[in-house]
Amino acid sequence: MALGHVFARPSLLEEALTHRSADAHQKGGRQSYERLEFLGDRVLSLAIADLLMARFPREAEGDLSRRHAGLVRRDALARVAAALGLGDHLRLSRSEDGAGGRYNPAILADACEAVIGALYLDGGLGVAARFVTAHWTAMMEAASVPPQDAKTALQEWAQGRGRPLPAYRTLAQEGPAHEPRFAVEVEVEGMAPATGEGLSKRAAEQAAAAALLDRTEPGRDG
Repeated sequence: MALGHVFARPSLLEEALTHRSADAHQKGGRQSYERLEFLGDRVLSLAIADLLMARFPREAEGDLSRRHAGLVRRDALARVAAALGLGDHLRLSRSEDGAGGRYNPAILADACEAVIGALYLDGGLGVAARFVTAHWTAMMEAASVPPQDAKTALQEWAQGRGRPLPAYRTLAQEGPAHEPRFAVEVEVEGMAPATGEGLSKRAAEQAAAAALLDRTEPGRDG
């Protein structure tokens, strides 16, 4: 697994590769990757925003936002993780391993974010940003136009199959008034609902729509 960085603190990389199923079985109580995943999510978001600002200097905020959303989504992370062979290095419980955890896109995506968090803590923003640049630039440049808005795409998908419009429902609103976080569920007739979270209701709806689209059209771009 080539990350382009030699860790001064290898324990950070070990933590980034430790799934919560293996957490309890680690000697010395090594914790799982969840805290590093939280950090890596934020670092990735900043690095992608910086790349997009430089690559598309004339695009409006809305177009940049749609590009950004597509590049930080789970399928993009899982794609990078698979290309790196990250699954071969994961620490999993025997049961999780037997259930195919090394090839689970959700686990791969979470571990990839954790690795980015570990790179940031060990080498700083420059090291983490170089990793993101190396593995996301091709995906970024593959889209000649900004991806379609997820809610619009889901609406068109439903209408194209003669189904009613997607129905959105707010599940929760948490956090302080100046920084709320929303959880939204979306349902299309004949399908199990999907959920999404965001710092605004619109962002949560977009995340939910994207999650449902991923389920209906695996591997789709944008």
